Formats: sequence, C-alpha cells, structure tokens
Amino acid sequence: MTTTFDTTNTAVAGTRALWRPALACGTVAAAATTTIAAVADAAGVSFEIDGEAIPLMGFAQMTLLGAVLGLVIAALCGRAGHPRATFVRITVALTALSVVPDFTMSFDAASRAVLVLCHVTAAAIIVPVLARRLPAAR
Repeated sequence: MTTTFDTTNTAVAGTRALWRPALACGTVAAAATTTIAAVADAAGVSFEIDGEAIPLMGFAQMTLLGAVLGLVIAALCGRAGHPRATFVRITVALTALSVVPDFTMSFDAASRAVLVLCHVTAAAIIVPVLARRLPAAR
C-alpha cells in the first residue's frame, strides 16, 4: 500500500483561482464608484476635507485596494470550516466599519450619502463575486 500526500498549498492555489475575478469585479466596482462620484461632483456635491478635494481617481484607487483586500480575506477564509460564510461575515463587518469615517469627518449630508453609497456599491459588486468562488464548507 502506498500513501501519497497532497503537497499543494491550498491558500496559494485559492488565491490564484481568485485573482482574476477579484481584478475583474474590482475594475467594475472602481468604474461604478468613480461614476457615482463624478455624477455627484457634477451635481455640486463637495468631497473636500480640510479644504482639499478627494480626487475622482482616488475613488477608483481605493475601490481597487478594497478588491485586493477582499482577495486576501477570501484566500485566508479558504482555511475556515465554512469559507463562504466566514468571508461574507467579515466583509459585511468591514463594509460597515468603512463608512464610519464618512460620519466622523466634516462632510455635509450629501457628501456623506454619496460616500456611503460608494462603499456599499463597491461591496455589493465585489463581495458576491468572491463569495461565490469559495466553498460553502471544507
């Protein structure tokens, strides 16, 4: 009788399987958040903090960073007993935490609403795509 061992690193293999969907949904989410911010800016919503405006490309950059963070979290959740549920719980909690600065900084109501909308839109695009690629249980 021979015994073979699986020497593949499942976390690395999982990351490889997730990076393309993460990049794709991150790009879509970045375009969506930037569009939301551009429309709001054109409507007169201000994104100024201490006299400096948040640049429109900052929305795209931070959204792509969020997609990379989602990729890392998804790869780490691959080791959990219930990877998909763990990933969704963590990302929902982090999305809720991501809007806290919108309420603590000196933005007006319209700016806050648009910023929260951008956070929720990005999460609504990225989280389901990555969650679907994780197994329900190990």
